[in-house]
Amino acid sequence: MDQDEKTDIKDNADGNTFRRHGRRLFDGARGRAHAGYSMASARLRDRPRIEQAALIGLWSLAAGLMAFFVYLLVLIPLTPGIEDLHQVRNAQPSIILSSDGKPLGSFEKGLQERVKLSQVSPHVVKALISTEDHRFYDHHGVDFTRIGGALLANLKGDPQGGSTITQQLARNMFPQEIGRARSINRKMKELITAIKIENTYSKTEILEAYLNTVPFLYNAYGIEMAARTYFGKSAARLDVLESATLVGMLKGTHYYNPVTSPERSKLRRNVVLRQMSRHGAFSEERYRALAKRPLRVRFARLNDRSGKDDHFTAHVRKWLQDWAEENDYDLQLDGLVAHTTLDLELQEAARRAVERQADTLQAIADVEWASSAMPRSTSAGMYTSMRSSVNPFAYYWASRARTLDAFVRESAEYRRAVEDGEAPAAALKRLKGDRKFMAELKAAKSRLEAGFVAMDPLTGEVRAWIGSRSFERDQFDHVAQAARQPGSTFKPIVYAAALERGISPEQTYRDVVQDIQLGGGRVWRPTDMSGNSGRMMSLRDGLVYSKNTITAQVMQEVGVNPVVRLAQGMGIRQSQLSAVPSLALGTSPVTLLEMVSTYSTIAAQGEYRKPIFVRRITDREGKVIADFAPGAPERALSQASAQNLIDMLRGVVNRGTGGGVRYRFGVHGDVAGKTGTTQNNTDGWFILMHPNLVAGAWVGFNDNRVTMRSSYWGQGGHNALLLVGDFMRSAIDSGKLDPNALLPGGRPPAPRPVQQPEEEYEELPGELEFEDAGHDEAVEVPDPEPIEDDEDLPAEPVQQAIPLPPPPPPPPATGDEGVF
Repeated sequence: MDQDEKTDIKDNADGNTFRRHGRRLFDGARGRAHAGYSMASARLRDRPRIEQAALIGLWSLAAGLMAFFVYLLVLIPLTPGIEDLHQVRNAQPSIILSSDGKPLGSFEKGLQERVKLSQVSPHVVKALISTEDHRFYDHHGVDFTRIGGALLANLKGDPQGGSTITQQLARNMFPQEIGRARSINRKMKELITAIKIENTYSKTEILEAYLNTVPFLYNAYGIEMAARTYFGKSAARLDVLESATLVGMLKGTHYYNPVTSPERSKLRRNVVLRQMSRHGAFSEERYRALAKRPLRVRFARLNDRSGKDDHFTAHVRKWLQDWAEENDYDLQLDGLVAHTTLDLELQEAARRAVERQADTLQAIADVEWASSAMPRSTSAGMYTSMRSSVNPFAYYWASRARTLDAFVRESAEYRRAVEDGEAPAAALKRLKGDRKFMAELKAAKSRLEAGFVAMDPLTGEVRAWIGSRSFERDQFDHVAQAARQPGSTFKPIVYAAALERGISPEQTYRDVVQDIQLGGGRVWRPTDMSGNSGRMMSLRDGLVYSKNTITAQVMQEVGVNPVVRLAQGMGIRQSQLSAVPSLALGTSPVTLLEMVSTYSTIAAQGEYRKPIFVRRITDREGKVIADFAPGAPERALSQASAQNLIDMLRGVVNRGTGGGVRYRFGVHGDVAGKTGTTQNNTDGWFILMHPNLVAGAWVGFNDNRVTMRSSYWGQGGHNALLLVGDFMRSAIDSGKLDPNALLPGGRPPAPRPVQQPEEEYEELPGELEFEDAGHDEAVEVPDPEPIEDDEDLPAEPVQQAIPLPPPPPPPPATGDEGVF
């Protein structure tokens, strides 16, 4: 037997010995356990059944507590440590990038200003502790009494929370580490972290940290920014009602938002007041008096601290905040990257165009309204040279005393004065005597505004977005928020419906005023202020020259409902359209974004694509977590109809109201578009289609009681067109757009001299007449709202109109007839 065999035999012997020894140990342990169990059983058998149940319960509780203790020991290392409490500020904010990777903005807590607890109104602290954690000063991070009460209430079907202020702070500071799921694991992490916080910071520091970090919507974090956002004052100056309103929001900021849900917010505020009363902040009588008081919110969204925000990034921020909430992300901490579709070069070209041209139009309005003798010129330079020597809008204010009084009564200062008990007449007189107030009011009301947006028709991606002349001065977005009457820019939808019905662009209609039956004996007579020739005019020329008489007849033939459905399919998907014949003339307010989206559908040969402004979202490591690539387009308009419509709209630029694009700005590529002007020169529109980009602009005043004075400068072809033409020229000259690109069915246009024609076709507002068909005298109707570029309309819904009889045979036509 060799040495290896001896070794194997020895190892086997040792292994058998070890196994025998292990079996003896196991058998011994099992025997002892069995003996212990036997002894315990014997002891239980010797006791009454009640004592047996009590002992089993106590042993089970002890075992459960031991298991829970072990669970806590395992969980402690998984919760934030003391060093994490000091390093939480190292969280990475999410950022917004342009299409070429340039930073546009970030989601750092810019709307946050840390304040000491001594700089916070004591009403806030009382409201917070009374409502959220009335034993705050008696516990060490966890209120076990409250937890027990919450458990009992939940078992009874009355869901309640048991979190202390410290636990809520832990959740706010460490949302990722603690998690957001409703589970025992999350609650225990929250509990352990709260105890760590209590052992690290004083009660004052905890309250201070909580009030400085809690979110209050509108990118406002902390009590100081909340006070400024909702009440226009510092946190130190908050009164008891304002304090209760803000603390009440903590239960659900969106649900109890005092801006969007004032009644719900007031009810929640009164709950907070009730809790304050119960915990000794004031008497029951005082509570009843306070509960009757109104909210008196003075909301004003504050600018982002970075100063980089504009209307586009503000729109993206709001969208991303909704997306993040739905998908459980924290934009302030998670370091996400939102890749937008904005082209910075085109955005800068749009900004320059809006700034330059809107400043010129402001000078025109200032000079036109400066005196009763209005200068008349088609040269913008004359007005800009006169601007410094006149008193802007002096004649407007002198001739409209009632309008000025109305503006004062509608101001926040007047409303606050009356709410505080000042007599209305006295408040009006006092404010009108306040030179600073009146100067600011007049300046705001007489400030011309504008909106501009451009998008790729083949993808729906937004390339440029200017919401107003200055984001710092006017944060109201005239691209996606402002709904204004589109005037004649709506007419292409009516003509598209006619083309879809098989009506040829060459079909003729008589250019005469005709009665359109509205039902109930009412008659509508749309007219053109420029006059009516009485001659036959083709469908094509009816659009080129923006004839109301022709458009109204086309609407009669097509029907209102098909036009509404087509408009919705092509891009007007948020604004409500009134199903009345006057819709043909653009009387239903819509947004600029909707109208440019509609024209993009035309340029894309009838395929609708939803506007896209965020292309994708990546995490801090660059991994794509959400992709918003354009989906399959929706067919809204047939390809043949879209091509015919594009060709008709070429005529608007080549020989109609949009000619300024060519003779003012030298844009000679294959482009097509449409102007729009609403009643009293209230709104000016122009939308231009290039094969690679559709750009549109709106010009007007925020209050539609203020308008451009002259019919010439009040037209979309002479105001909004300036913004689009300036932008388009820059985009082509810089090489961002191909000057030789062709729209569907297009041919390179023949070179044209860059000069203004001797006679320029003007798009003037029309007039509106109503009559009762059964009587000779006219029916009185209320003054109509400002409407499209050619006429007024009934405000009430109208039934489908009765088809008109065919007009008499036309006289022989010459080459240029039918223009007027």
